[in-house]
Amino acid sequence: MSKVVIIGAGGVGRVTAFKCAQNTDVFSEIVLASRTQSKCDDIAQDIKKELGVSIKTDQVDADHVDQVVALFKKHDPKLVINVALPYQDLTIMDACLEAGVNYLDTANYEPPEEAKFEYKWQWAYQDRFREAGLTAVLGCGFDPGVTGVFTSRAAKHFFDEIHYLDIVDCNAGDHGKAFATNFNPEINIREITQKGKYWEDGKWVETNPFEFRKNLDYPNIGKRPSYLLYHEELESLVKNYPTIKRARFWMTFGDEYLTHLRVIQNIGMASIEPVNYEGKEIVPLQFLKAVLPNPGDLGENYEGETSIGCRIKGVKDGKEKTYYIWNNCSHKAAYDETGAQGVSYTTGVPAMTGAYMMLTDKWTGAGVFNVEEFDSDPFLEKLATSGLPWHEEHDLDLGMD
Repeated sequence: MSKVVIIGAGGVGRVTAFKCAQNTDVFSEIVLASRTQSKCDDIAQDIKKELGVSIKTDQVDADHVDQVVALFKKHDPKLVINVALPYQDLTIMDACLEAGVNYLDTANYEPPEEAKFEYKWQWAYQDRFREAGLTAVLGCGFDPGVTGVFTSRAAKHFFDEIHYLDIVDCNAGDHGKAFATNFNPEINIREITQKGKYWEDGKWVETNPFEFRKNLDYPNIGKRPSYLLYHEELESLVKNYPTIKRARFWMTFGDEYLTHLRVIQNIGMASIEPVNYEGKEIVPLQFLKAVLPNPGDLGENYEGETSIGCRIKGVKDGKEKTYYIWNNCSHKAAYDETGAQGVSYTTGVPAMTGAYMMLTDKWTGAGVFNVEEFDSDPFLEKLATSGLPWHEEHDLDLGMD
């Protein structure tokens, strides 16, 4: 039984707190902290009402190491689950080293001044966490996160060598809004408007945004237009599975969404460069975030489902083999259980599951790790019984060539 601090009170923080509260045999004390404590209080009240479990709340500005250290010293957790902004990963990791707290997050660090998704900043903490005897687990949401564990399962059980990896992410839901993002708009728009890239023949190949499109068939959904993007798990997966010849990431977008996005870009609202407005500097994308719908409020009338998985081709015993492993998640079911939509749910459940693995000593070691470096079996067993059942098929046409 262990105390855990969760930093971040958006949709993912809500799901993570709910899921930890469903597992009080391991998460004996839960503290939910955010810059705005009232958001934490609202979630705590819902958890008490729905589950009968009391959790504590607190206030912290995770931009400041000293505040995070003070939070840790006040509550003395064994582990922090960081579901705050990616800009805050390094300050929270610094605080972990100072206070002696293990660390888990769901997205890699991103510098505020540049839309760049790389693990190098966090991998640089390897020696410090190892010397401190602490564990840091990076990217334990769904993608990144479960997609890495899916790949690990494939490598452990079904392949001698993985040659081709395609991660496919479909949101076939309808929230009824003209335009909204499913998680933090600032992070989401930065991510999808940067140049894409994929791994092939030992090097990265850069692409223009939305340059490559495939109509991919998703289980229980059908065909959806899917676009090649860069996603951070590719960086760790090609490192940890060097037999991979090509690794790509695909995500679905509707035509209406892309039209709105083009307008946002064309009028400069996707810019992260500050502009002067009436004597005050503002960042256009941050202003846009303030006027767009809050992703945490989308769940009530959200219909449809997500489908995220890995399509893998390689060899086993000298013979070519294909494999597809995926999860489908209903937005309505996620909302009915936690008050959050499916995209938040598919991030928060794996965050709890990874923390569960760490606190039950299924995932151990001193240093900085990506999820695929651990045993996939206990994680996927727990994931399936925590609201995200997964499915797999062998020796099928992947539809990716």
